[in-house]
Amino acid sequence: MTTATSTDPPTDRPNIILVTCLAGGAFVQALDLTIANVALPYMQGGLSAGRDQITWVVTSYVVASAVMTTPIGWLAARLGRKKLFLGALLGFTIASALCGTARSLEEMVLYRILQGAIGAALAPLSQAMMFDLYPTEQRGHAGAIWGSGILLGPILGPTLGGLLTDALDWRWVFYINVPVGIAIAIGVILLYHEHHRAEAPRFDWMGFGLLALALGALQLMLDRGTTEDWWQSREIQIEAALAILGFYLFIVHSMTSDNPFLPLRLFGDANFVAGLIAMFVIGMFLLTTMTLFPPYLQTLSGYSVTQTGLALSPRGLTTLLALQFVGRYCQNLDARVAMLVATAFMALSFWRMALWTPDVDMAEIIFVSVLQGIGTAFFFGPINLKAFATLPIADRTTGSSLLALARNIGGGIGISISASYLAFSIQRAHEHLAANVTPFNRALQHGAASFMWNPAVPFSLEALNRTVEREALIIAYSDAFMLLLLSSILATIAICLVREPKGTPVKETAQLPVLD
Repeated sequence: MTTATSTDPPTDRPNIILVTCLAGGAFVQALDLTIANVALPYMQGGLSAGRDQITWVVTSYVVASAVMTTPIGWLAARLGRKKLFLGALLGFTIASALCGTARSLEEMVLYRILQGAIGAALAPLSQAMMFDLYPTEQRGHAGAIWGSGILLGPILGPTLGGLLTDALDWRWVFYINVPVGIAIAIGVILLYHEHHRAEAPRFDWMGFGLLALALGALQLMLDRGTTEDWWQSREIQIEAALAILGFYLFIVHSMTSDNPFLPLRLFGDANFVAGLIAMFVIGMFLLTTMTLFPPYLQTLSGYSVTQTGLALSPRGLTTLLALQFVGRYCQNLDARVAMLVATAFMALSFWRMALWTPDVDMAEIIFVSVLQGIGTAFFFGPINLKAFATLPIADRTTGSSLLALARNIGGGIGISISASYLAFSIQRAHEHLAANVTPFNRALQHGAASFMWNPAVPFSLEALNRTVEREALIIAYSDAFMLLLLSSILATIAICLVREPKGTPVKETAQLPVLD
């Protein structure tokens, strides 16, 4: 681990590089976490995918990005930050173009895995390069500018994705990365100069491989369980066995290795463990609702893709504003209180969503988005401070990677579980409603219903089936939102059982560590 020098910065134009290159690189990577969500209903038709399958477009990117965040420090030390950043940016741009050309779900998932895995380096590398540009006393201001790119990416993603899909085509939510990526790469080549290289640290490739195997098998099992009939499928049984074996071997390896992939001492810090739990929960809530929101509004409520994107934007904007309040007034807030406040806002929003009908108006949607934005701020603000309060400075790079891993894995698992539960609820509701569709149902024997929904007439039976399918979908979404509500209640109970972590905050040194 090396530190950036606080004198003689490598360029006399740090602000230009920070805004146009480094914050831009972090922005495009964060943008792709959400930009495709509003276009999922359009992709579903274009890729001939099922409702439970199209979520793989999101989960494949999230999980690949999470897993590949961890070896970036080692790669940066071996190759150099500038080379690795340019390589990641070029690979991310090419993978984005490939996503736009995908003609099947299998192609799309493969390209999204590449996009997430290669682009995972952009955010942490850009932060490390930022530290090189500025002396210690200026890093707070520079970090705020850089952090804006991370925050604005997911905020603007749904709105930008909606505008591009409405005006052009869903494929442009990926093509837009091509000119942006090329422009950022040219800026880095011309403006950024790397003056020093660090010695490559040891990296536990065995631990990394075992964890990647476990997480990949688990995510694949959750994604394909519904289509493969769960435990009746030999594929699901094999994936479950690989996940269990991978986690077991990873734990054993971590306990016996001299240089484990995840230092076990991190898990002895109660502050940090509480932060990991909180990040997992917030990742599950945020990415799951971001995935369920757009199809509901477009399929059932009749909102356009642009209107859907605009309806989702208040959540991100509220988070950005609420973080200012939380950072100013809530730094000393008990971590448990912060998480309880966050889950209370989330639970209220899920309860209101569970009561939605397709005629929900924009005011209600915005209100729910604002509630979730406030809840997000109360998670990220105090929890980030608490997670690093007693963590040694030398462990903060690894700690940051672990928090990002927990957030993204929580999101991937949450999306997969909600998609599976949605498919199950649709089937159950359809069976229940269809059981009442018989020639002996008196409600179908009188008035307009006897002409429009006559089960004895093929055309009328088809119209009746479409109505049953729509009602089943409404019930299923309500059940999925109710599942999120129950999850938030369980999270609240777990939070109440956690004791407030103790410890003396670690003081910052004159020089901050960077990713090496």
